[in-house]
Amino acid sequence: MVVENKYVRFDWAVKRMLRDKANFGVLEGLITVLLKEKVKIVDLLESKANQKQKDDEFYRVDIKATNSKDEIIFVEIALFDDPFYLSRILYGTSSSLFDDLPIVRQNVTRYYAIYILFHDFVGNCYHEGERNDIHYYVLIPKRYKGSWCITPLEEWLDYLKNGHIKDDTQTPGLSEAREKLQVMTMTPSERVAYDRHLDAIMVQEDVLTTAKIEGRAEGREEGREEGRKEGREEGLAKGREEGREEEKYDTARKMKADGMTVELIEKYTGLPVEVIISL
Repeated sequence: MVVENKYVRFDWAVKRMLRDKANFGVLEGLITVLLKEKVKIVDLLESKANQKQKDDEFYRVDIKATNSKDEIIFVEIALFDDPFYLSRILYGTSSSLFDDLPIVRQNVTRYYAIYILFHDFVGNCYHEGERNDIHYYVLIPKRYKGSWCITPLEEWLDYLKNGHIKDDTQTPGLSEAREKLQVMTMTPSERVAYDRHLDAIMVQEDVLTTAKIEGRAEGREEGREEGRKEGREEGLAKGREEGREEEKYDTARKMKADGMTVELIEKYTGLPVEVIISL
C-alpha cells in the first residue's frame, strides 16, 4: 500500500504537470530562489534530451526566461535518481544544450543548470559553482538534515525530500505548489499512474536498502576476522574507513573519465591532487 503524500512529488510534477503554462509559477519560484532574483518563464524549449525517456530515472526541462533586468536567460532543470550521475551532471549534460538547442544562443545572456539528485549521494545538500560559462546548482534533498525551514532554499529542500509545504509559506513557487500540486486534484487515471510511480520508487529504495544491509553484514564479517588479530573495534573501524576510501576512488575515476578537472574532483572527493593525477 502506497503512503499518500499531500503534495505530488516534484519529479512527477516536472514530468507531467509543470510543463503546463498555468503551472509555470512553481518552476519560476524554484529558479527565483536559487538565482536570488525574480525570473519569469517565456517558454519551454524542446531538445533531444527533453523527449520521453524509457524509464523514470531522468527528467529534464529546458526553459527560456527573463530575469530582473529583463535579460533573456536559459535554464536547464534536470532530475536524477542514480548514484553515478555526479560527473555527468557537472560536465556532459550542460554541454548538450549547445548541441541540442542552438536556437537558445540567440540573444541569451546567461546560462544556468539546476540539478536535483534524489539518490542519497555523498556530500552536502547544496552545491553551487560555474563551469564553461554555465552557472550550476546541485541539490541533494536526502542530505538535508534541517527541521526549521527558515530560508526559502530550506523550504524547497524540505518539499523535495519530505513533500512538506508550510501552510503559511511565502517562498516563491511553493505557494503555487500548494495550490497546483495537490494529490487529491488528480483525475482517477492520473492517480493510478502516479501510484505506480510511487510503487516503483518504493521497490527501488527497498533494493538499495537491502544492498546496504548486505554490505554492512559483509563489513561486519570482515571486521570480525580483523578483530581476531587486532581487536574487534579497530577492525570494524578500519573496514568502514577502507570502504569509504574505495568509494572516493571509484567516484574520482568516473569523474576523471568524464573529463572533470583535478580541482573539481578534489573538491567533491577530498582526495589529494597527486592521488587523483595517478588514477
